[in-house]
Amino acid sequence: MRLHKLFFAIFFLFVFHQTFAQRNYDGYNFFGIQGGVTFFDIQTDDLVTKQQTGFVGGFTTRGAFRNNFDLVYGLSFQSASVGVEGNSFLGTDKQNIGYTIQGAQINFLGSYNIVVKHLSIEFGPVFDINGKMKLENEKYEDYVLTGYETLTAKDIQDISRFNVRLAGGITAGLEHFRIIAQYQYGVTNMLGKLNDKGLENEDFKGNSSTIVVAGVIYF
Repeated sequence: MRLHKLFFAIFFLFVFHQTFAQRNYDGYNFFGIQGGVTFFDIQTDDLVTKQQTGFVGGFTTRGAFRNNFDLVYGLSFQSASVGVEGNSFLGTDKQNIGYTIQGAQINFLGSYNIVVKHLSIEFGPVFDINGKMKLENEKYEDYVLTGYETLTAKDIQDISRFNVRLAGGITAGLEHFRIIAQYQYGVTNMLGKLNDKGLENEDFKGNSSTIVVAGVIYF
């Protein structure tokens, strides 16, 4: 991931926040720092996967928009993990092979307040820019993945770098501290880039599935 893209995203976030804050001078606008854990998996018929735990942290803003609605937008950095089943060449050592995906995430969410400043439901798009699905331990790189004869663990690392998700969840707590529980489903094929690699499977399909549990401190 190129640093200048991240700097641009951060700059855009803060400029938009200042503009939005001035527009809503009669309401409220909060800037927040958030962090938490993720439970990530890939929904696919082409690999045998297992959900694993990662982490997320970043910045968020929340501002009154109209009636009982807020707007929430933010930039987060995340490290997601997932397991893919494979076996040694001789078939004597079946393993849940770990991969890590690191990247940045920009979200634009609408928020409906059940109790203003304390309880809300949120929904909207999330945009991911991520790196490769990197093997956590290179000693498994030549393990053959379950369901295949020649496809190895190292072959599936170069996944799509840009993905779109839809998010929905709930935020609850105090005015300046809340807990977030959110589900994100990937609407784009995160394995699509593998289909032009000349691999044993030329029709990979996979959608990300992520549960996020985080805390946010608002200022």
